Amino acid sequence: MASEHLSAIACDWLKSLEVASSTGDVASFVSHFLSDGWIRDLLCFSWNFRALSGQEKIRGFLSEVVDGKSRIEHSGLRDFKLDDHTVNTPSPFKLPGPQGIEGVQGAFTFTITKPAALGRGFFRLTQDADGKWKALTLFTNMQDLSGYEESLADQHGLYEGRKITWEEDVDARFRAIEADPTVLIVGGGQSGLMTAARLRRLGIRALVIEKNARVGDSWRQRSTFPKYIPKGKIANFLDSYAVDHELCIWLSSTVQSTPVYNSSSARWTVEVQRGDQKVFLNPKHLVLATGSGSPRIPTWNGMDEFQGALYHSDFHKDAEQFRGKHVVVVGAGNASADICQDFVAHGAAEVTMVQRGATCVVSSSAMEQTHFKSPFPDGTPIEEWDFRNHSMPLAFLLQVQISGGTQYMKMLDKELHEALSKAGFNLTWELSPGSGEVGLEGFLFSRQAAGTMLDIGCGKLIVEGRVKIKQGQDISHFDKDGITFKDGSKLSADVIVLATGNEPIMKTARALLGNEITEHLPPKVWGLDSEGELNQIYRPSGHPGLWFAVGAFEFSRFFSKHLGLQILARELGIA
Repeated sequence: MASEHLSAIACDWLKSLEVASSTGDVASFVSHFLSDGWIRDLLCFSWNFRALSGQEKIRGFLSEVVDGKSRIEHSGLRDFKLDDHTVNTPSPFKLPGPQGIEGVQGAFTFTITKPAALGRGFFRLTQDADGKWKALTLFTNMQDLSGYEESLADQHGLYEGRKITWEEDVDARFRAIEADPTVLIVGGGQSGLMTAARLRRLGIRALVIEKNARVGDSWRQRSTFPKYIPKGKIANFLDSYAVDHELCIWLSSTVQSTPVYNSSSARWTVEVQRGDQKVFLNPKHLVLATGSGSPRIPTWNGMDEFQGALYHSDFHKDAEQFRGKHVVVVGAGNASADICQDFVAHGAAEVTMVQRGATCVVSSSAMEQTHFKSPFPDGTPIEEWDFRNHSMPLAFLLQVQISGGTQYMKMLDKELHEALSKAGFNLTWELSPGSGEVGLEGFLFSRQAAGTMLDIGCGKLIVEGRVKIKQGQDISHFDKDGITFKDGSKLSADVIVLATGNEPIMKTARALLGNEITEHLPPKVWGLDSEGELNQIYRPSGHPGLWFAVGAFEFSRFFSKHLGLQILARELGIA
């Protein structure tokens, strides 16, 4: 289909949609969707993240009364214009699966009346039974609050009338932040740092406290080994990121006691242990960016009798010291795979992986073909990739995976999967039997990728027998020599590593905040809610002034902006 024809289809649909939106005509707006079409809205129609499927639900949402008007009238989205000067101009798309849904996709810009803001959207159009172009998915995303756009330029130095140096400017700003932080961010990993950088660009005072002695130590101390960028280089990047973005960070600092929220002043009281000094802070907002949860360490009888080395995978540091030893790794996910590879590479006498259930395995080569290969030319800003990637409703994405996306991934890894199965390794692509093959995405959205293995070489070691598999048996107990399973079989070991994952984020939050606050929160952080949005992540938590910033780099890059906008709106008194 010629690009002119694609643009004409998109332009006609978008013009008609704008008329419906600007006149507050809910029925007409909804008629632009397929009967089972989706809308994903981030902060345009409400101060939350919403994902709705089907004309009836979309109609109900947009018809809700806000300040005496329907939601669509109150928000007043208008001035729709095709985004024809970026890589997200109208283009063809085809979804994987037997149905092979095809259509036209593209981006557009718009304005929001209340609050006064700028927005950007993304549509995927297909033809209905009558040949009319309708929205399969529509994404509406707040970009900036008008008059409070992100500041991208810094001015430092003695020039053009400025009378302070860069060092003096940064020092003065840090002193102002430390004296009265509007936002306190607990955790200096990628999520905490990116949130702090967003807030700084929006003119909001944000202080980060980090328990480690150096920014990036949470990566330097990891037991896993990324394929594309070494963990040490990621750690150094985070360190330089904090410097480049001039972020105010207290290192070797922790929350000392349970924070207290005063609803009258709308401020927290937080006791921070900064080195050997106790400091009390009163921020308006508390952001927990504490990562994926504390180590989950199961208990079995006899663990204290084991005479070898026993530790959780989070504390794996040096496989070299166990050269020539017999190693058992309990667990069969990403951490287990990385650690098994490490032991093999450093000359362990024998490495055995204990797989108690089943694992979703995807090779790095398959991921490169389907996920990591950018559809854009080299040099395209990462923001364009993030924007298109997050325009897809998550629950709809899982439907696509079930209807054929996962089958396509499995086809790419057919030889690897067959060889792993032959070696006794149990595979799955379902979260529960019969629930549908959601694949890697389903495990990511539901379990933070627990139960998955992004294979960068361990699969080959399993197939070759260099990593042995003990599959399908629960552990009965430990003794001084190793592990006994419930079927009576035994594994002798000099080293046992528990690659048993991490506790839920909410458990970490409860330990920090106490029951009085967390009992008023939804039960989960992460995982999909009833509409298919991630629970509490970068969106209202259910408690005033409390936010969660969690996720991999792509989540932090994109959603830190939305968290910043929500905090800014509250500071302006418009949310």
